[in-house]
Amino acid sequence: MTVLIAGLLLFLGVHSVRIVADGWRGAQLARLGEKKWKGVYSVAALAGLILVIWGYGLARQQPVALWSPPTALRHLSGLLMLFSLVLLAAANVPRNSIKARLHHPMLLGTQLWAVAHLLSNGTLADLLLFGSFLLWSSADLVSAIGRDRRAVTHYPAGTLRGTLIAIVAGVALWVLLAFWLHGVLFGVRPFG
Repeated sequence: MTVLIAGLLLFLGVHSVRIVADGWRGAQLARLGEKKWKGVYSVAALAGLILVIWGYGLARQQPVALWSPPTALRHLSGLLMLFSLVLLAAANVPRNSIKARLHHPMLLGTQLWAVAHLLSNGTLADLLLFGSFLLWSSADLVSAIGRDRRAVTHYPAGTLRGTLIAIVAGVALWVLLAFWLHGVLFGVRPFG
């Protein structure tokens, strides 16, 4: 569990700088320049992600069961993941109505991803991993909304084309993950 916790602290800590120390972040950006800042940030985030993956894998070898989720929650989890992946796609597709309306679809998608996995998994490692991401994404969403209000941020209107691309990409990613890739990467097949 120690490796998982260390990874979560590093990965989510790096991603929390803007939440807790936005002024310091701005000063470092100015001092280092955007490329150097992004390089340091990326190396730290990647190291944290590697520790999270390794630590979660280690924790799964000796699971500490907290609850046993009913099978029905797997289906609800699958539905939530569909919406989560559409939101993830919307965060990366320019000029779509989802991003225009929700403003921060990646954070909302992360929240749904975390809730979906908390519903269908019941070990201590799951609670630490997905619970941490749920708490972080909720705090980051509140912070991002506050920054938008202070900066009077306006999001460009979405187009039908951008919206359809986001939806199709999210659904395609969901099908790929749900019926093949999740099993290959994580050894768990959500639907069989």
